[in-house]
Amino acid sequence: MTMSYEVAVLVGSLRDGSYNRALIEAMIALAPEGMNFRFVEIGDLPFYNPDLEGEGVPAAWTRFRGEMADVDAVLFATPEYNRSVPAVVKNALDVGSRPYGESVWGGKPAAIVTASMGATGGFGANHHLRQSLVFLDMPTMQQPEAYVGKVQDILTDGGVVEGSREFLAGFMARFAAWVQTHKG
Repeated sequence: MTMSYEVAVLVGSLRDGSYNRALIEAMIALAPEGMNFRFVEIGDLPFYNPDLEGEGVPAAWTRFRGEMADVDAVLFATPEYNRSVPAVVKNALDVGSRPYGESVWGGKPAAIVTASMGATGGFGANHHLRQSLVFLDMPTMQQPEAYVGKVQDILTDGGVVEGSREFLAGFMARFAAWVQTHKG
């Protein structure tokens, strides 16, 4: 990779000790050079309400939109809640897509990592999120897919267990190439 890219990381789990956050931190450590990752807070965003646009725009919306406008790509890490994404992720998408015509998402390449303690690894959330990203004009990496089941078994104090390290490093290498293809 010859260029440097700013990548926003949005984590759909707000809890202390989040497996999704721990997993994405481990994956960032495996990423190739040229990718600058920064976590963007989404837990403090008031629910989107168009009545708040104008003079009463919440400061958290302004901060979020400004941070997202300055990035080249987005990496999502989220659990699955009820076969979909957590409300905090959907709300971030809504806040960033408004006001109409001023979306911060358009053209930004994206990738999705979903993880769960169960066997399916957040499959439903991953695919549900993809539907929204298509509408938001975010070219989303299709392969490899990252549904990390039994995530608690692959996390270690030093990152991830050896058997998963290769897959996750490969995912990050492909994401870097994906971003370069769409932003280079």
